[in-house]
Amino acid sequence: MMPESTARAESSCKRCHRRKKRCDKTLPQCRACKHAKIACSFLDDETQVASYPVAYVRGLERRVKELEQQLVSSLTPQNSQNDPSLHAWDQSPDLPVGDDPLFFENPTEATNKPPHAQPVENMIRSLDTLPISPFVDAPAQRSENIAEELRLLSLEAAAERYLGSSSGVSFAKLTESVLRRLSPDQDGFVFDEANNEENPYPVWNMDTLSNINPVFFEMNHPLASLQNFTSILDNTSTEEYGDVIDLALLDPGHISYILGFYFAHSHTLYPIIRKKDFEQVLWRVYADPSDPLGQSSLWQFRIWMILAIGSTTYCSVSLMDEDEPVRFFNKAMTYFEAAMGCGDLVNTWFLVGVAARMATGMGLHTSEIYQALPVDVAEQQKRIFFSLYMMDRVVSLALGRPFAIQDDDITVEPFADADDENIKPDAIAPSHSLEPSPMAVPLHILALRKIASDIGTRVHSTRLGSQQNPEVRDQTIQDLHKRLVEWRRDMPFPLPDLQSKVPHLCTSWFDLNYYTHIIMLYRPSPLNPNLDASGMKTLAEASGMAIRQAINLHRQHRFAYNWLNLVAVFNSALSLMYTSTAQADNLFLVVDHSRAITDLELAVELLDSFGRKFSSAKKIQNMIKPVIARLKVHTISSVGF
Repeated sequence: MMPESTARAESSCKRCHRRKKRCDKTLPQCRACKHAKIACSFLDDETQVASYPVAYVRGLERRVKELEQQLVSSLTPQNSQNDPSLHAWDQSPDLPVGDDPLFFENPTEATNKPPHAQPVENMIRSLDTLPISPFVDAPAQRSENIAEELRLLSLEAAAERYLGSSSGVSFAKLTESVLRRLSPDQDGFVFDEANNEENPYPVWNMDTLSNINPVFFEMNHPLASLQNFTSILDNTSTEEYGDVIDLALLDPGHISYILGFYFAHSHTLYPIIRKKDFEQVLWRVYADPSDPLGQSSLWQFRIWMILAIGSTTYCSVSLMDEDEPVRFFNKAMTYFEAAMGCGDLVNTWFLVGVAARMATGMGLHTSEIYQALPVDVAEQQKRIFFSLYMMDRVVSLALGRPFAIQDDDITVEPFADADDENIKPDAIAPSHSLEPSPMAVPLHILALRKIASDIGTRVHSTRLGSQQNPEVRDQTIQDLHKRLVEWRRDMPFPLPDLQSKVPHLCTSWFDLNYYTHIIMLYRPSPLNPNLDASGMKTLAEASGMAIRQAINLHRQHRFAYNWLNLVAVFNSALSLMYTSTAQADNLFLVVDHSRAITDLELAVELLDSFGRKFSSAKKIQNMIKPVIARLKVHTISSVGF
């Protein structure tokens, strides 16, 4: 079955652009025009530049080969029955297979071997020459390799090509080479595409992050599912929403709940909005739509975007239908062009970079700029700057790219650990409460981002890593490990009890982040490409504990089922598989295989929930399960791989 074509134009159609509506840019006509039964300008415009999914292009190539082979078969019937190479349905040129039953759920598949399997490096190189457009639910593409799967998952979050060391792609290739060594005939570790018929939940089509607000891009919290909001539901269009929803039609209690979740969750991570001022404006506009602020496109955009983010964060944790945040988001986008003075949103990588450039251009990274400002204004601008700093660290480290804001250029101190009510224009009044201020958690998360920044700079920098001797390398890793331990010990106490479902208001979230950063620190990197037994043990323990903390959040209904957390779970499982198989001769002295099996099974359980939204989770499950089976055999027989 051929995958459906999902070509997308680079710009909106004329009708959507004129109406200031969100255009899904689908070719040959966008969904909004199709729904309205109006001819789309794409139908008459042959100059549009579009991108096609890699899976779709591969499907076309495979179909062409099948047709060519069928043509040859029809012309030479006497040879077609004896030549197995002509049976295109029995083999695929980009499906490496081998003799080891580890790689097959059905052992009979191991008898079909292509004469020339494509090397992993060539496969990845060939992908770089094609437009990147994520695609899911492509049953014709039967398998992928580990590095490619991690690459595609990472690109889902940014829609860009380059992925550096901290993204984990190089480590994925290393793990793949280890697994390939276990079965020398294999060109790559493969896993079957999940059977969509077995999944009772609808799988959403993930588009690139080029249409998402930067605040949605966070590695370990449920800000969003990182999808194109206009393409989540098959039977909806942007037209249907912006015109029918109105602030006065919403229940005030529901608005209050969404705001409470936003300020408990997103505001804790990125304290950009002044809560008191925002709530005053919102309720003024709610009470009187004719209020002058209600006629402001900028304030309308802010109101609906805050509601969209708050609703999305709640839906991401609770796995509820995201129809409401879609409506809020599309309503906000009706004001976007007028509010921002620009057209389509660019992707997160560029958007965070542009914001960082604006901040540094205003001098927000220097202490001098704040000296002439009132204290309350200075504190608010510090919060904005360091929120951008944290966004930049999350985006850059997830993709393995240089930072937009360099630590050495920052001379301003972080924002104060104080409540808004205590921040006056002339001074900050001391607090006499035993409870930590609302800024205690954001400051602690900022401290983690600074440690992560140093890990990216000192561990995953190719230039610095190659220049250091072994003693300096070990000391660097130990120093960073010590800082992570101190960060975990110094967490705010007690944590604010604002919302029961907010992940970073419970200790498991801090534990999860501690272990995911230990993984990033200890996995093979430019600084430390070869792990000794001690490093292998630390990586194995951190990987298992990261999975356990994620499952704790999952069972507390605090976990976010978004693309970035899926990548985090994948990286944790990947590290655990690597440490369990990298040194087969003496690894049993270092790694407890029985515990590794248990932790990998927990990862499979966690991926079940991800599978309700992302088909890639099923593929990752099918990759982990054979490794679990082999580890069980190894544990029982006490014989190396």
